Amino acid sequence: MTRAVHATLDPERVADAIVAHAAEWLPVSAWVVYAFDNTGVRTLGSRGVTSALDSSAVAVGQWVLKHGEPCAVGDVSADRRFGGGGEACALAFPLECRGRVVAALVGLDRVPGRDPALAVSTQAALRRALEPGGIALDNAIRVQRAEALSVTDDLTQLYNSRYLSQVLRRETKRASRSGRPLSLLFIDLDGFKSINDTHGHLYGSRALVEAAGLIRQSARETDVVARFGGDEFALILPDTGSEGAAAVGERIRDRVNAHGFLRGDGLNIHLTVSVGVATLPDVAASAEGLIQAADEAMYHVKDHGKNGIYIAGTGSEDRI
Repeated sequence: MTRAVHATLDPERVADAIVAHAAEWLPVSAWVVYAFDNTGVRTLGSRGVTSALDSSAVAVGQWVLKHGEPCAVGDVSADRRFGGGGEACALAFPLECRGRVVAALVGLDRVPGRDPALAVSTQAALRRALEPGGIALDNAIRVQRAEALSVTDDLTQLYNSRYLSQVLRRETKRASRSGRPLSLLFIDLDGFKSINDTHGHLYGSRALVEAAGLIRQSARETDVVARFGGDEFALILPDTGSEGAAAVGERIRDRVNAHGFLRGDGLNIHLTVSVGVATLPDVAASAEGLIQAADEAMYHVKDHGKNGIYIAGTGSEDRI
């Protein structure tokens, strides 16, 4: 167990190693490792968990994460502790590090029966055997969180410019090898300065968060969305030509135009965006060239009335 869980710093691979060893020690139908994250309970690793067992597994996992205690139950659905999970027999252990619960290991059988009680000595031995897994999982989760913070903008929770540059260099090389297009959007909020000047920087920050949400919602799953700095945002669009990129830009422009900013603060401010589009290999052959072309295209819109989209190298411009 110690060798397996310390062979990686990927939380999911650590959890898979824990599950694999647990399955060797105790022959139950399914095993799963859960941890809490910002969105709730997160599945890190599993084996044999079907849709019929999922509600029971989650219910038991949440209880163990909250209480930090092992449990054994003959029928999850009949036990008030678990808030109505499905019919299943369950055995679960907390995975701990430095006196803190890191995750929960849950084992389940499909057919409910008598409580799968273990002798006190056996339970203690299993918890000792799982200690390396808890320590390794805690380390892996900490590293993952630190990496996420290093590439994330504190205010908007989008990627930051540092990460954008890294991804753009990687995607530029990939696009050059494959011959596929790669597009970059630069987006500037028109009129944003007036929010700071009139209402203060706190309201300006809230407006940026709202704008970031609109841009993220308008992007596709394959797109990389970042805050480039100030009130400027950028999107990397892999395998996308200028027409597809312009369509994404148009979607962003429409949503920002239709949005009333700071309504929750009793205001209703209207903003627009200036969007610059640059596509490799049409106007650039490198990441730096793509950034320069997209930036210049965006400022072309700013210099010609704002609230529009300009495609670098084509003279194509769209404006309401």
